[in-house]
Amino acid sequence: MLRKIIQIDEVKCNGCGQCIPNCHEGALQIIDGKARLVSDLFCDGLGACLGHCPEGAIEIIEREAEPYNEIVVMETIVKQGRNTILAHLEHLRDHNEHEFLKEAISYIKNNNIDLSPGAEIKPSVASTINFQNMNEALNHVKSENESSCGCGSSKTIDFRIDMDKVNLAAVSSGAILTEAPAPSELRQWPVQLHLVNPMASYFQGADVVLAADCVGFAMGDFHNRLLKNKSLAIACPKLDTSKEVYTEKLSIMISEAKINTLTVPIMEVPCCGGLIQMAKLAVQQSGRNIPIKKVVVGVKGDILTEEWV
Repeated sequence: MLRKIIQIDEVKCNGCGQCIPNCHEGALQIIDGKARLVSDLFCDGLGACLGHCPEGAIEIIEREAEPYNEIVVMETIVKQGRNTILAHLEHLRDHNEHEFLKEAISYIKNNNIDLSPGAEIKPSVASTINFQNMNEALNHVKSENESSCGCGSSKTIDFRIDMDKVNLAAVSSGAILTEAPAPSELRQWPVQLHLVNPMASYFQGADVVLAADCVGFAMGDFHNRLLKNKSLAIACPKLDTSKEVYTEKLSIMISEAKINTLTVPIMEVPCCGGLIQMAKLAVQQSGRNIPIKKVVVGVKGDILTEEWV
């Protein structure tokens, strides 16, 4: 599948190893004096290692790669001890990878791994893990070692916690507090189709809006009328380049992330029709049939037509 993954410039890499401890998933090793990506399975493509390379030898690219496998990662990092496990869980939480975090916590509970301070990391008679203690442990690690990961323009952020009226700051402190509804219906970041990860948690089984860039500016009630309770990708079928990448990403959303429906709002101008053709082609390539709704928006922001195609 096509996804984001790190690439190491062997010419720039001096083998210093500063990236190694910051990849808690175990994707990197120093081999023959150079940092190496040992397996696509271990790299989540979120870039925890980027800011720790003094030579700037690591970047995130998009290429064909095996899907990231959370269970394989957990089987590896449990051998590295409590702090590594907690740092990995914090990494998933801070990037709002809820599905992967859920898999990791399930692995811990199913294998009766005791993460109490001072406990040996081995199967125990009964697990001491619960969600409250997990949050407390994650926040303890975060307070000891603050870190930032990757570029903000492409950092995957799932806003659905906000949409459930949960204060993210309160979640980070181990508490859950209610607050006023968020003013926006946007549930994630990024939204531009070149930047999104088609396997991101917010696309899993979701109803997705694939909107032409201009729609959100022309249509005053776009958020409430078309975006509410849906995930979003935006694109311009006329001006954007590498549109074959768009089709491939949409195909992955349909076949792998198993999105539920695809709503395609386009402007009434002729060039916007390419977005519908792109969506139809993606469905054909995916081998999985899903409903597509075509919404045509006038230049004054009114909806001219809505139909399932």
